[in-house]
Amino acid sequence: MDEYGHEYDLLVVGSANVDLVVGVERRPGAGETVLGSDLAVHPGGKGANQAVAAARLGARTALLARVGDDAYGRLLLDSQRAAGVDTAGVLVGGAPTGVALITVDPSGDNSIVVSPGANGRLTPEDVRASAALVRASRVVSAQLEVPLETVVETVRHLPAGGRFVLNPSPPQPLPRELLQACDPLIVNEHEAHVILGGAGGGTGGADPGEWARGLIALGPRSVVVTLGAEGALVASGDKVDRVPSVKVDAVDTTGAGDAFTAALAWRLGTGVPLADAAAYAARVGAVAVTRRGAQDSFPTAAEVDAL
Repeated sequence: MDEYGHEYDLLVVGSANVDLVVGVERRPGAGETVLGSDLAVHPGGKGANQAVAAARLGARTALLARVGDDAYGRLLLDSQRAAGVDTAGVLVGGAPTGVALITVDPSGDNSIVVSPGANGRLTPEDVRASAALVRASRVVSAQLEVPLETVVETVRHLPAGGRFVLNPSPPQPLPRELLQACDPLIVNEHEAHVILGGAGGGTGGADPGEWARGLIALGPRSVVVTLGAEGALVASGDKVDRVPSVKVDAVDTTGAGDAFTAALAWRLGTGVPLADAAAYAARVGAVAVTRRGAQDSFPTAAEVDAL
């Protein structure tokens, strides 16, 4: 417990899905049946991925999510516990566990259909009932694979000395109350365009620095724009800094963004400046893309230090 009484370094409020993956020679057209590889079943969902990534790094991590009372829900709970995540905040029942149906062709292109299931039943009332868990956390991280009003409710219960990190994925226009709580708002190029456009702005041209400044103008205390192989930009106030990427041979980018966000959120909670936290997060993401899968690819702190 720290000086504010926080029991957790990071609480992730978000989604938990099971990913059902089939490899295909080509994706089927309307009315067509194709044969594929053996079915692979993986724990996933942006919230569950972030929690596992943080716990692997050594953060005291908890997850607030909802899964179904079914075999997939038990699989997700088992994967969280195996990584060291506290699952006391994972609610069970109300709908089937969220599922992502994924087909992957030989070039690596995929088609995904998501059934949100129980993720769509994580309500503001659930957050209010778990307010003690939110208050016990130094940093709270969220995404948008659960209802927006649930994420807004979360920021209303942040503790003294707490910090809120948001990756608005999948992106949608955000209310000012939520934007003003973000420290930082973490977006990729697509998410930046949607949020800036949704605010009646446009993207401010092709310069990512302009996107960062445009996003700051909407109210977040800080912003991180991830640029893939080009690294990232971090912005606070009128200052924009570039964080270089880490050069690696990428094998699979699945879940790398979740690992980046989790690592950055955890490091910020330790008092590290934003640019330094983003540089560390870039190293975590770099290790993750050299391995296949999402949660299976997330490194320990020792593996990041060895990079």
